Amino acid sequence: MSAHDRQVGAATLKRLRLARGWSLAETARAVIDAAARLGQPLDSTVASVQRSVARWESGKAPILPGERYQLLLAHLYARDVAGQPALGTGSDFAELLNALRQLGESERRLGELRTLVVRTTTDAGGGLLALLGPSTRTALSAALADPTRLDAELLAAMHGVIGDVNGQVGSVPFVRLQLLLSPVVESCRRLLGAEVPGAFAADLHALAAQAYTLAGRFAFETRDDEASKALYAAATDAASGTGAPWRRAMVHMSHALVTLYSTPGLEPARALVDAAVRDARAGESVTIRSRAHALQAEITARGGVEFSRQAQAALALAWYDMDSDRDGDPATSSFSPAHLRGFEGVTSLYIGDPGEAHDYFARSAASLVAPRERVQRAIVSTDQALARIRLDDPRSAADLLHGCVDAATSTGGRVAVIRLRRARRDLRQWRQEDFVADLDDHMIDALGA
Repeated sequence: MSAHDRQVGAATLKRLRLARGWSLAETARAVIDAAARLGQPLDSTVASVQRSVARWESGKAPILPGERYQLLLAHLYARDVAGQPALGTGSDFAELLNALRQLGESERRLGELRTLVVRTTTDAGGGLLALLGPSTRTALSAALADPTRLDAELLAAMHGVIGDVNGQVGSVPFVRLQLLLSPVVESCRRLLGAEVPGAFAADLHALAAQAYTLAGRFAFETRDDEASKALYAAATDAASGTGAPWRRAMVHMSHALVTLYSTPGLEPARALVDAAVRDARAGESVTIRSRAHALQAEITARGGVEFSRQAQAALALAWYDMDSDRDGDPATSSFSPAHLRGFEGVTSLYIGDPGEAHDYFARSAASLVAPRERVQRAIVSTDQALARIRLDDPRSAADLLHGCVDAATSTGGRVAVIRLRRARRDLRQWRQEDFVADLDDHMIDALGA
């Protein structure tokens, strides 16, 4: 988009705001209220959101609102001043989409945004339940009105929704996935506080643990760390009510990974991993034990070479579990030898041979080909580039990082972006080289940093 296009887009956003009679602060409050209604409260003050609104409307250097803010603005402008849905040509909603287009948003993402907002605004019953299929929506509405009507069929349908959302990781932006999961998260919250049939209580707790864990990960990916912590706490409580320790181990592992990237130091993540290993050892899932030991190996190795013996021991236990008989394993985790090789690579990167680490990463990346594995592949490939830097091959590392930038941009993965920036810092001594300048330009264009 040209500078003129961006200025036109910014002016359109300002005109839409003024037509509603909103000041910058009033717009900020409206955005925060919309987030609360959608079950995705913002961890931001009115003043902070107000500054964002001003940057979107800047006449000199306007910026495109982020994915989450686009969604919130769309819900605000999808209704007219009387509160009625208004989505057609000439509506504020149509004008908003055009403004976002002029500010640089892609047609694909605008189409996704329009589909979500149209469905939640116009479908019968409205609200977040409109994102569910008709039969699931009807059954869930009935159970929310009368929790004694909760049954195995409805629980299976809700599990299906979680599986569908989880399967779109890597293909759909996290802020969209967060919205798609919201009906199940909110329904679990309400049902857990009600009197449901005793025969389904444990299954409901298992469903809630899974939904809250995934929602906690999505909140982390959209940089809402406070909401993420609260969701993981709720997931841990729900998992404790299942009577299956391996389910709580899964929550701890997911929480440990986001903690590693959102909290300074290794100790908070290490404590969660140790708890995961204890629960995994007490549980019935060999797959979860393998995954817990693998994560323990990575966190331990990040502490330095003085912990190499403990890290290698944890890795050996992970492979022992991976090679064990897993028939009848109660967990449906996709943890595989390809994933475990990625953990081997990270362990070697920190306490072993970077050449060996590079080979582990290469084999792991080559095996991670499913759409659901695109985020993990981007992470592994970035680590592979880091190994190349340590092998004194910075040009080849930069070449690999270009692909990682594209992958991180398309998936929206926060961890991939964090690791990309760390890899770029390791290229500082070559900052005068053209290949580093080209990488910097790519990162600025794609990621804004």
